Amino acid sequence: MAQDTILGVGIIGGGGIAQGVHIPGYQKLSNVKVIGVSDPFEGARAACKTKFGIENVYADFEEMLANPEIQAVSVTTPNFLHAEATIKALRAGKHVLCEKPLAMNAEEGQAMVDAARETGNKLMCGYNYRFTPEVQTLKKFAEAGEFGDMYFARTIAMRRRGIPGWGMFISKEKNGGGPLIDIGVHMLDSTMHVMGFPKPVKVFGQTFQKFGKRSDVTGLMGQWDYKNFTVEDFAAAQILFENGASLHLESSFVAEQEEADKMSFQVFGDKGGLSYNPLKMHTEKYGTLLDITPAYLPKNVQSHHKEIESFVDSVINDKPVYTPGEQALEITKIIDAIYKSGETGEAVTL
Repeated sequence: MAQDTILGVGIIGGGGIAQGVHIPGYQKLSNVKVIGVSDPFEGARAACKTKFGIENVYADFEEMLANPEIQAVSVTTPNFLHAEATIKALRAGKHVLCEKPLAMNAEEGQAMVDAARETGNKLMCGYNYRFTPEVQTLKKFAEAGEFGDMYFARTIAMRRRGIPGWGMFISKEKNGGGPLIDIGVHMLDSTMHVMGFPKPVKVFGQTFQKFGKRSDVTGLMGQWDYKNFTVEDFAAAQILFENGASLHLESSFVAEQEEADKMSFQVFGDKGGLSYNPLKMHTEKYGTLLDITPAYLPKNVQSHHKEIESFVDSVINDKPVYTPGEQALEITKIIDAIYKSGETGEAVTL
């Protein structure tokens, strides 16, 4: 596409994530116009039309995909609709930014990646933590070899009382899982990204359901329907990579910890180590142990908007996307393996 092109964008799914970040993110860009929004619920369509001045609203996303003014779409539906919407959009000739996780399972994710490859259209997954200044900084240092051979990592995505009291987050059928597939994937992706995205070969996982089905647990994100809670509320895993490195993961919606919300990771290398949230780098120089923090990093960066800006740049200038579907599929394969291992009690070979 020519650099002076105005990219026409459609939004499949007009709910909270669309109204909160995707539509505003696109509308901030001078080379983008949001042409239409599709959502089966009239209230969501009306809100998008009123709040954002979007003239074309559709109950059926396939009708929107037939609009020739649209060259790219964001898929911001519940998880169980990601695959269908993405595959149909790709086959309709659209480039796709799909919210995380890529899919409910690896079978769906593979079909999405295959559709992108077959059509030649771009597929990017919305792992927005990659676009935070902290992760971007750590990635630069890692690529420069500052940490050496990164052989072990641990990553945490934990809330104290953070089971969502809305949406489909507590439904295995609609969401695909609980905290692991919702927030755990973010830190897993960012950690693997900094490590150079090593290939996973074996996974051992455990899942627990200790609080979600109880009526006596206080919620800090609204009160959920405990009678219909069908996902895990805690997951842990050990992931072994082909290069010999390993990663320990913990993810929970509700855990007895001090912090209300903890999203962090650490990576250990033979030349240095790193921590995310807060960002620190650890090394030794001239016999002195050092903990290094940047003097300045940009504040109040909306990582979703950076993600959208990157997607638009990839489409208009025909560049590879920064969070490719193939890597998102690897994350989904790991999540599948953790759930399977949790059920069987056995390690899963990938």
